[in-house]
Amino acid sequence: MIKPVVGAPILENTPVGVPLFRLAFRPLFLLGALFSIVSLILWSATLTGLIQPAFYGGPLWWHVHEMLFGFVTAIVAGFLLTAVQTWTGVPGIRGAWLAALVVLWLAARLGLLFSDAFAPWLVALVDLLFLPAVAGVMARSVVRVRQWRNILFVPVLLLMACANAVMHWSAAEADAGLLSRAAEAMVLLVTLLMTIVAGRVVPMFTANGTGTERVAALPWLERACLVSMVMALLAGTMSAWLPSGLVAAVFILAAILHGLRVLRWRLWVTLRTPLVWSLHLSYWSIPLGLSLFALSNLSAETVTRSQALHTLTVGGMGLMILAMISRVSLGHTGRPIIVGRLVAVAFLSVLAAFLLRVFGLYLISDFTHVVLASVACWSLGYGIFVLRYLPILTAGRIDGRPG
Repeated sequence: MIKPVVGAPILENTPVGVPLFRLAFRPLFLLGALFSIVSLILWSATLTGLIQPAFYGGPLWWHVHEMLFGFVTAIVAGFLLTAVQTWTGVPGIRGAWLAALVVLWLAARLGLLFSDAFAPWLVALVDLLFLPAVAGVMARSVVRVRQWRNILFVPVLLLMACANAVMHWSAAEADAGLLSRAAEAMVLLVTLLMTIVAGRVVPMFTANGTGTERVAALPWLERACLVSMVMALLAGTMSAWLPSGLVAAVFILAAILHGLRVLRWRLWVTLRTPLVWSLHLSYWSIPLGLSLFALSNLSAETVTRSQALHTLTVGGMGLMILAMISRVSLGHTGRPIIVGRLVAVAFLSVLAAFLLRVFGLYLISDFTHVVLASVACWSLGYGIFVLRYLPILTAGRIDGRPG
């Protein structure tokens, strides 16, 4: 992890305000996890015909958008706005300002869910404000101490905001192709973010959690992984205008490099440490997902784009998010970074959700049943997190420190 900059503002020693709004991870992890369950249950009910809600953009648009720009961005914001305080030493957003940011996120969710009650332009505007606001808060801390290494997260957040804008454009034009391109760009942007963060923390977490020697990074491999992921992002975004063979080659190269990277981290030493093996398994979904992207470009009949996307979203994002928020919530509330069997079951449940959603049709012929089974596993996993961590996230640190 990055140490606070020498000479940075000293953080206060006395807890201030309601515990839920003392740091961004508290409300955003809790609400993001809960929202993922609610949104997937609503999507399942819509898919089976139990309800016919007036979702903004239509049911499919709403499902894709809300999992990426509702659930994922809440967790990303909670993580980055918490981490930037540790990295820079500048006090993070909290109190009324944090509550206002959470209300902005929640207002967008309600507006998209009950779209008939609001003008479309207002719903889009409220939703589009969240990511630039997060980027602005983060930039303020990084620029204040000139910690330029971490400024890279700001343009990534702004690119995500651009992808969101294109998503809303697709809704206004009822353009399914535009929706697909915007969603894929967002998935690859989040995957890029995951590879950056995981590269910083997974080797350290593995060494600390297993009591083994930390794997030394290979500078050439770290640079190659970053460059290849950026290339995959560009190739995926422009795939409609590039030869399919070229796009597939870029994704295969990225898959090989990221596979080599995670292989060096040694999954086999983590098998007794759920907070670590869950991170490793989530990262393995990245080279797998990139490989499936390549295959889907070469033959959509062999591997579908949906399989590739859900490998990165359910297997990669879903499991990595659950592992990271479980760990961060313990560490930033002063608790031992250890989880019991119940949280391990949560990790396994999300892993099962991934396997069912991506490969379930090979065993179960009914698509709706596959989705329902996957949603049930996801809801169990994230439901365990909500129930287990609700008292942790809404109470002060056990060591009496702020945060």
